[in-house]
Amino acid sequence: MKPVKNILIVGGGTAGLIAALILQRRFEKIKVHVVKSNKIGIIGVGEGSTEHFGEFINFMGISPEMLVRQTDATFKYGVVFENWTKEPYFHNVTRGVSNLVFGQYLSGYAHAATTHLKSRKYTNGFCLDNMVLSHPFPNQYHFNTFKLNDFLIERCKLEGVKIFEDEIKDVIVKNGKINYLKGEKKKYKYDFYIDSTGFKKLLISKLGAKWNSYKDYLPMNEAIAFPTKDTEEYAPYTLARAMKAGWMWRIPTYGRWGNGYVFNNNYIDKDEAKKECEKYLGHKIKIGKNIKFETGALDKAWIGNCVAVGLSSSFIEPLEASSIGTSIQQAFLLMHLLPFYSEKDINLYNKRFSSIVENIADFVQLHYMVNKKDSKFWKELKLNLTDTLKYNLEKWKYRLPIKEDFPGGYRLFIETNFAVILKELNLFDNEKIKYTHDSLKNVKKETLQLMIDFIRDNESGFNFMKHKKFLDQMRKT
Repeated sequence: MKPVKNILIVGGGTAGLIAALILQRRFEKIKVHVVKSNKIGIIGVGEGSTEHFGEFINFMGISPEMLVRQTDATFKYGVVFENWTKEPYFHNVTRGVSNLVFGQYLSGYAHAATTHLKSRKYTNGFCLDNMVLSHPFPNQYHFNTFKLNDFLIERCKLEGVKIFEDEIKDVIVKNGKINYLKGEKKKYKYDFYIDSTGFKKLLISKLGAKWNSYKDYLPMNEAIAFPTKDTEEYAPYTLARAMKAGWMWRIPTYGRWGNGYVFNNNYIDKDEAKKECEKYLGHKIKIGKNIKFETGALDKAWIGNCVAVGLSSSFIEPLEASSIGTSIQQAFLLMHLLPFYSEKDINLYNKRFSSIVENIADFVQLHYMVNKKDSKFWKELKLNLTDTLKYNLEKWKYRLPIKEDFPGGYRLFIETNFAVILKELNLFDNEKIKYTHDSLKNVKKETLQLMIDFIRDNESGFNFMKHKKFLDQMRKT
């Protein structure tokens, strides 16, 4: 078995550059190159991450301060869901009452659910006042997508990743593997290839990969994206606001906001979506991107000597910002299986990849299980639940999610994430959750109450600052 000595990544978007950085940082003796075309644009106006981005920058030795300054980044502590339920709720799993755990029992979530605590009371309530902690930094961020791309390219160069400007015109396959690629300028022959060509799936499609559609499970199929002007203050969270035929995102980046409306085009078109956004914002907007999509994933992300990452391998939808996190998890998983790999490794990768995508689809679908009837779309929305979500919901009616519900590793969303949404959408059987929670030993109940009191009484002692003021100070140092 010969080791992989060189890797070519096709595509210069976020997914491909993250894969290049992780692999080049990991392997001293493997050469990692990227070929990208300047004719292909970047999707997105403002982009958010999950907490996996913190793991990525730690691995790369990138300081948060550098990231913030060079990508016009802002802090992200979670997502505020507005207009989905009677009151807005905050999906955040990093601090507060919700983080209190006894053993592996999510006592904080049980307490929040059974006492009907409002979101502000059991998560990072200070965020809702546009406040941030000066230390520690969060592990999630919002970025100016174009500046993030420039930043990752510069990091690639520092790591020794060679980047070629070229357009791939043909993929030559031999015996179920890529033999070489024909570019406009030259021929590319490598041991291993990574397809980061986005929706084109330029490489992996030549190896017979098939797209498994999720359109029967997820209701959205089109989006518009647009920038809006800078504001005097920034929210340290993504806003996801339910609209007439879908939902709108608002992401602050330093100097402007990134916005979009993800909708079902059986109910409105892009012009109607634009008008609805303008009515909500109170001013005219100019659409930057209009994207029609079909949610889904490849049946196999790794075939032969090629792995598809990012949008080449899957697209669920922007809710909960899973795209970058998926790319990071894919690259870390691949890192462990190189430089030697076998069919067993390929099968393992594909199995884990499928579980990652299924997990995201389940989590996103869960958000749509709302009792909302204020427009034709929401009245008529009938979800065809995935088998895995249907199976888990039967268990979660009477108990909290647990680690064992998410076996296999590399999944983006785990028991804590699901617990927030289940609680806020009233999908728990609270009597059963309460019975289980009340059965805690008295000493544990007393300890829990002391911890809750400590958090509540001492939160004012933390070093809070207004979000934009803190970013201003960071950018000056």
